[in-house]
Amino acid sequence: MDLGIINFGQTLSGFVVGIIVGITGVGGGSLMTPLLVWFFGIPPHAAVGTDLLYAAITKAGGGWVHARQGTVDWTITRRLATGSVPAALLTLGLMALLGADKKALGNVITGALGVALLLTACALLLRSRIVAFSQQPHIAAWREKHIANATIAVGALLGVLVTLSSVGAGALGVAVLFFLYPSLPTVRIVGSDIAHAVPLTLVGGVGHWLMGSIDWALLVSLILGSLPGIVLGSRLSRHMPEHWLRPALATLLAFIGGKFALGALG
Repeated sequence: MDLGIINFGQTLSGFVVGIIVGITGVGGGSLMTPLLVWFFGIPPHAAVGTDLLYAAITKAGGGWVHARQGTVDWTITRRLATGSVPAALLTLGLMALLGADKKALGNVITGALGVALLLTACALLLRSRIVAFSQQPHIAAWREKHIANATIAVGALLGVLVTLSSVGAGALGVAVLFFLYPSLPTVRIVGSDIAHAVPLTLVGGVGHWLMGSIDWALLVSLILGSLPGIVLGSRLSRHMPEHWLRPALATLLAFIGGKFALGALG
């Protein structure tokens, strides 16, 4: 394994994105992957694969903390993983089949990245409305009847999106869980989502690794910057006005997602 020379520009990018994640709770894959593709010229498959393995490493620590605190609902995590892990494996298999056609694979990844970013932006902007809508009586009745299957289906959708784009496990997953489990405390929703992201991103990351889509020097550069960035951002979060940070982040993600989606069509 040749780690090469650490790229301090990538380390600085990891630091900045880490701060944003620490303040808002989202933005890891949704900001890092587009940044790697556009600014650093990393091929989309390498950017996605490296970001997935990076997410598995970092979220394992967060999942461990939440598990120790008792803020993981393992029933929810198991239901999500029941859908996401098989979906991720199937997606990896299809990617391997497309691997010979690099242009087709690049278009698929770019298109999925655009869709995932647009959905993440909507989840950020509409989260309070999603929660309010989920509390209506007819929605509550539907939810009580179909909660298990709906959670598995959501896991399958996340499995496909995250494996293709490295985006969706954070803001999108949390927003859907708020809709499905509105009575659950926020900390348990976040903890359950992080715990689920660990096996999902690990499966996706290892799959990309086996396909040769991991840039190890990039991975180390990102970790060196993002870990202190997340710590600093978490401390700043108590003093930052999140009510305008989230809309600003959602607007940025919508713009980037639209550019990626149009680029894939073109």
